[in-house]
Amino acid sequence: MPPILLHLLSAALYAALAVYFWRCRWQDASTSSDGTRIGDKVALAIVLGIQGLGLYGEMFSGAGMRFGFALALSLVLWLALVFYWVQSWFARLDGLQMLVLPVAAACAALPAVFPEQRELVRAGLPLFQAHFLVAMLAYGLFALAALHAMLMAVAERRLHRGRLSRAFANLPPLLTMETLLFRLIWIAFALLTLTVGSGIVFSEELFGRPLQFDHKTIFALASWIIFAGLLAGRAAYGWRGRTALKWTIAGFATLLLAYVGSRFVLEVILGRA
Repeated sequence: MPPILLHLLSAALYAALAVYFWRCRWQDASTSSDGTRIGDKVALAIVLGIQGLGLYGEMFSGAGMRFGFALALSLVLWLALVFYWVQSWFARLDGLQMLVLPVAAACAALPAVFPEQRELVRAGLPLFQAHFLVAMLAYGLFALAALHAMLMAVAERRLHRGRLSRAFANLPPLLTMETLLFRLIWIAFALLTLTVGSGIVFSEELFGRPLQFDHKTIFALASWIIFAGLLAGRAAYGWRGRTALKWTIAGFATLLLAYVGSRFVLEVILGRA
């Protein structure tokens, strides 16, 4: 099946899963059996496999490797869902799927809407491949952390206003969700540190030029500083709640601008590869 059809099929299946979770897991908020939950995981794994095939076929359709803002967003949300799927076997993440799945559906369709991708010149270099893999893993974890933070923000607001519906009442305790959030951020921050560090040290070998403080470098460093500040504030002052959520979302938004935002401007607005 051509990659473009796999993109559209995975987007439709994500949307169908989002509707299913809304009606059977969120709106109803009834306790489901272990067998049903395993069935949910199997269904999500199948869709992840379909989208993964589409991404692989799109990125490696020629002799080299093709990439762009549409594939980047699709890959980031795919990785976020993979992390979510793995974590769901070990921790209760009820409710998070209602944020991740609709966003994943929209991002899965992007490569079909914006099919123009560019060849990555140094994609064959092992150092570049390691840098790329670590960067995408960091993006995916931070994307999941940002969506997790948004869910916590909504739950906390409803709790303070005394409007906690049955669906929100079935979420894990906020302290448990906060512990999981910082676990995600710590792992993602370590990967981001490796990404920024390898980019600085091996800039000429990775990108064919000495380190330049362009918009991508500045936004990546700014995001690293934001997350470093968040983790330092957590360790020194016990930052939590809304403060931690705002820093998490701000850090991810800044990181998103480092590559995806710049490629969107170049590829879509300016029409340049």
